[in-house]
Amino acid sequence: MSAFSTPSELVTEELRTDQSTRQTRIKWVMVVDAELPAGLIANATACLGAVIGRALPNVLGPDTKDGSGSVHPGLPWLGCPILAADAAALTRIRAKAEDRPDIFVADMSELAQTSRVYDEYQDTLAGTEDIRYRAITIAGPRNRIDKLVGGLPLLR
Repeated sequence: MSAFSTPSELVTEELRTDQSTRQTRIKWVMVVDAELPAGLIANATACLGAVIGRALPNVLGPDTKDGSGSVHPGLPWLGCPILAADAAALTRIRAKAEDRPDIFVADMSELAQTSRVYDEYQDTLAGTEDIRYRAITIAGPRNRIDKLVGGLPLLR
């Protein structure tokens, strides 16, 4: 078990913008259904990135200035590989991640991507048990994330 009970604690403690993303003790990945069209993949990953930004705000590095003095808002300092899987693998990985308190998990479902009114999405989701996931994002201790997504290829 990690010394940290939540991914937020780990991100806060581990903030290391001076080292390679492969050296950090925390890992953040997104896993998407590779069969989706590019537009739905882009939508899902953008939305899940926003979720991470709210849930784990220290994942963003400090703002940076370029040579002309223009400010560039901070980007995630630990990287985020986008991995490919099928719908069954997404469901399986999400279920395993959800059972771990030291892993943050968020998802984008087919229902979420087809809903146009958030209140209706919430109402429909509350009565739905068979959810088709289009993408998930997980963050937590590197060794635990690697066990969940090991062997998945990068999205091409």
